[in-house]
Amino acid sequence: MSEAEEAAPEERKRVWTTPANVPLCAEADINDPGSRGFVLQIGEAFFHGFVVRKDGEVAGWVDRCPHAGFPIAMELDRYLTPDGSLIMCGWHGAVFEPLSGACVGGPCAGGKLTPWPVEARDGIIRTA
Repeated sequence: MSEAEEAAPEERKRVWTTPANVPLCAEADINDPGSRGFVLQIGEAFFHGFVVRKDGEVAGWVDRCPHAGFPIAMELDRYLTPDGSLIMCGWHGAVFEPLSGACVGGPCAGGKLTPWPVEARDGIIRTA
């Protein structure tokens, strides 16, 4: 076996839920409209999600496109269209309503993002 094969990293274990009441960031850390990605280590596994802030509300989503299973953003924290009106999958162009997660265009039209329960309380966004 070559050194490259030996040095290849192991695939990270993934989880799809998080415990409640984990502080993520200050509400003011995310513009309105805006978004931010989070990777949480839970035991030996990792959760990948993102939070959208729009019209004074927050919504959390598992960072996985229902079309092909890829992460939504191609660049760090770039989950929204330039005008902030929709979530856009950078890989295939699917677009989603920011607060409902409903796919309103692209290859997974009629589908939906997987919700990640979050809430804004006392100026802090945390898992719910």
